Formats: sequence, C-alpha cells, structure tokens
Amino acid sequence: MRTTLPVVVLVTVSVLGFALCIIVLNFLKPSDSKLQSSSNMARKVVADRGALVIKNVDFEIFGKVQGVFFRKHTRITARQYGLVGWVQNTNHRTVIGQAQGPPDKLEKMKEWLRKTGSPKSSITKAEFRNEKIINSLNFEEFEIIH
Repeated sequence: MRTTLPVVVLVTVSVLGFALCIIVLNFLKPSDSKLQSSSNMARKVVADRGALVIKNVDFEIFGKVQGVFFRKHTRITARQYGLVGWVQNTNHRTVIGQAQGPPDKLEKMKEWLRKTGSPKSSITKAEFRNEKIINSLNFEEFEIIH
C-alpha cells in the first residue's frame, strides 16, 4: 500500500497539471475570435450607439509605403479602430485599400493614413475616394491582400 499512494498522488497531480496546462494554453493562444474581432467591434459600436450609420472609404497612399510594413500596421490600426476592409500594394509603389465602419473611427483611420503610417514609412499624399454611407459591412475583418 505504501508504494501505491505516491503513484496515485503522482498520477493525480500529473492529470491536474495537464488539465491546467490545457486551460492556460487555450487562454493564451491567439484565437480566431481575437483576430475576427474587428468586424464584431464595428458591429458592436454601431449597435451600441443605436446608429445605423456605417461608412465606406477607398484609399490610396503615396510615398515610401512599400517595404516598410505599411500594410501590416494598417491592418493593426484598422482592427484597433474596429474597422473592416482590406489593404494591398500596387505596381505603382502605392498602397490601396478600403475601410468600413463607424464614421468617427473611419475619420481616425484616415488621419492615421494621412500622417502616421508605419514607423519607417514616409507618406507624401493620401487620396480618399468613394466615401459614402453604406447599409451593411461587406467584410468580416480587415485583411492584407497579397
């Protein structure tokens, strides 16, 4: 009996430790829900305010915007603002994209695209077109198109 008690305790501790590791790993892993939260945030902001207004804007950014992680930082910023849409490099060394969401958040994004960009970018011009109110979001998240 003396030899079975430590084995039972060891097995119990191992099982509990394994279960705890699984719980911690599930909590820490980058989940899809965190990645797709930009569309949920945009929908939540619209719903919370009781607002039915969501806007769309197309953009093209000029300057040193390729090879400086501009698209990556654009996606991060757009998701932080709860916007959905896309961003893509062009053959003309510009970056184009489309963003959708609440008007105030879209204005913040436009300001970021005009003046901030990625840390190593140098923006010379930002053009915005097709700015309009839309009935619903056309995208699930903000993504980079390659």
